[in-house]
Amino acid sequence: MKFTLHIWRQKDAASKGSFETYKMEDVSEHMSLLEMIDVLNERLISEGKEPIAFDHDCREGICGACSMTINGRPHGNVKGTTTCQLHMRMFKDGDELWIEPFRARAFPVIKDLVVDRSALDRIIAAGGYVSVNTGAAQDANSIPVPKEHADLAMDAAQCIGCGACVASCPNGAAMLFVAAKASQLNLLPQGQPEKVIRTRAMIKRMEDEGFGGCSNYYECEAACPKNISVRFIAKLNRDYLYATFKEGI
Repeated sequence: MKFTLHIWRQKDAASKGSFETYKMEDVSEHMSLLEMIDVLNERLISEGKEPIAFDHDCREGICGACSMTINGRPHGNVKGTTTCQLHMRMFKDGDELWIEPFRARAFPVIKDLVVDRSALDRIIAAGGYVSVNTGAAQDANSIPVPKEHADLAMDAAQCIGCGACVASCPNGAAMLFVAAKASQLNLLPQGQPEKVIRTRAMIKRMEDEGFGGCSNYYECEAACPKNISVRFIAKLNRDYLYATFKEGI
């Protein structure tokens, strides 16, 4: 297969960036998109040129590191799929691909396709944990958890923190990420003692990091590679209203 790649190149956050065009030929349909960039980087290195910087780790759709926008869509246009799971057979021979980093004020560019998503880590540090002693493995069934709550908590826990929801939102909001990370704890008995503190702390940190507000565009749900529902945002809003009420008492 043949492809024309338009890839964003940028030295650092302070420098201006631009697209550079590369022609790729003899690309196997079984290659992933990241493997194709690996091949391109080998060519650039052999030519004495600077390779393209991009973020990746597991290449199994688990870690969320492969933060790229392909043809205007975070992780590409295949629903429920991370960039590393995109294979070239999902495109047509001769396609032009525009590859750029996630775009959000809270995600400054480090280099080329790599962005700094540590703002999400700081939100987790603000409240995405439990301090109670949950016990050892044999104690797992000692606290009854309604199946509905357990299922919802597992759905929320699928979030891999990739930031696609932020990059897809016209406002650069992180509400789906925060909602998923808060809900996976707030839904369980072990997360109840710190529910109010957690909700307030994570939302405040999100606002301090410069993320935008949610306006119900639903782009976050459409771009999420784990298909996390916006209903978790509604739950977060309810939890925040309750936390605000409790704070005023």
